[in-house]
Amino acid sequence: MKKIALLSLGILLLGCQSKKEEARQPIPKAPIENVTTPITEKTIAHSVLYEANIRQYSDEGSFNAFSKDLPILKKMGVKIIWLMPINPISTKKSKGPLGSYYAVSDYTKVNPEFGTLEDFQALVNKAHSLGMYVILDWVPGHTGWDHHWINENSDFYLKNRKGEIIDPIDFRTGKSFGWTDVADLNYDNLEMREAMRQAMIYWVKEVNIDGYRIDQAYAVPQEFYDTTFAALKEVKPVFLLAETDIYHPGGLGLVSKFDATYDWPGHHLSKEVAKGKQTAYDYSKHVAGALKSYGTENILVNFISNHDENSWNGTVKESYGDADHTFMALNFTTPGMPLIYSGQEYDLNKRLRFFEKDSFPKIAGKTMELIQQLGALKNNHKALASGKKGGSFKMLQTTKSNQIYAFERGKDGDTLVMIANLSKDYAQFTMPLDGMYRRYQDYKTKRLSSTYQYDLKPWEFWILIK
Repeated sequence: MKKIALLSLGILLLGCQSKKEEARQPIPKAPIENVTTPITEKTIAHSVLYEANIRQYSDEGSFNAFSKDLPILKKMGVKIIWLMPINPISTKKSKGPLGSYYAVSDYTKVNPEFGTLEDFQALVNKAHSLGMYVILDWVPGHTGWDHHWINENSDFYLKNRKGEIIDPIDFRTGKSFGWTDVADLNYDNLEMREAMRQAMIYWVKEVNIDGYRIDQAYAVPQEFYDTTFAALKEVKPVFLLAETDIYHPGGLGLVSKFDATYDWPGHHLSKEVAKGKQTAYDYSKHVAGALKSYGTENILVNFISNHDENSWNGTVKESYGDADHTFMALNFTTPGMPLIYSGQEYDLNKRLRFFEKDSFPKIAGKTMELIQQLGALKNNHKALASGKKGGSFKMLQTTKSNQIYAFERGKDGDTLVMIANLSKDYAQFTMPLDGMYRRYQDYKTKRLSSTYQYDLKPWEFWILIK
């Protein structure tokens, strides 16, 4: 690469070569509030993750409206807030009236639909003041067709034989994903990599965010992550979540570069169990296999909904029916990090529109109460810690392994037992466990004995603390 090209790129990134760069929003004048320490391994180990869909979270669909509810998230045990992309959205080849969050037109600006950069800074400051951290959804694989790189640096993009910029190609089929509203980036171009890296550093250094959720992480070369993550951590410690798993290209090598990744197979399996197509035994085998494959270096994110699942595959009730609370409880108690999607706490009963404005009523009920209880458990019990210094996990054998899923977590004298009926039928069983425990809901004493026969209603679960 010519030195003069890199020099020009540096000037561009630092401030203002093109007219479009001159219009970049200024860094907020409001001071950054360092009221919390940078995110730590201990914080991550006890974190509840919340995915915020700013557009649909409120009638206003703004940073300020979401910020008002941060104290509610804190009561739910949320430690890390993942904001879906906040960048401006391209209008060229856009899908729907407002377009997709993931068709970014500028990596260093905010979507005016949500508010100003100052509004976003205020949101970050408020989250920090409440002891919560903010990560941004980052889209490194492609941009919208309005992005200024399209005209200024067309070599930043992949092209077909005719020299035309293309939309992303599915590595499994060699055909288009159908994401025609975005243009695929070319990671063989080192100038593009540096421009992307500097944009990511910008938000950490100038706005004090706490990390990233990387969209379609498997589509980016691992070498990019090595250099970029090192640069981010020179600014401050960050939390890095990848939309990938060991079954995507790169496997464990890619997964190991992130603090956390998704348990997609576990999510799909849990829906099969909820529908009676798989059993508690199948689910227990998956958890044991995942723990063996991933080890403790990478934290698995456990979820029953997210933006894609809700909009394209169905609501929680559509997917889980009466098993919804049972799998929420499992997501908080099995090793990993539980994820809550916007509205899940309010029993979101609709598929939120993806390319246009939508919202949902905020009426707190039994699900909110459950999540607050589970969040307190995750935040405060050593046994439920995840990661390298996480609590132990031991499967408990029962006489109804096709219906009952039971396990014990423990650390430093803190013990928690989870017993769940993962079926639509009543279950009678015995279990080789003795001791006095307390129920998590009300701390009433419950005695367990290997001589007892237990009865659990369909989808009933017990969380017991020693």
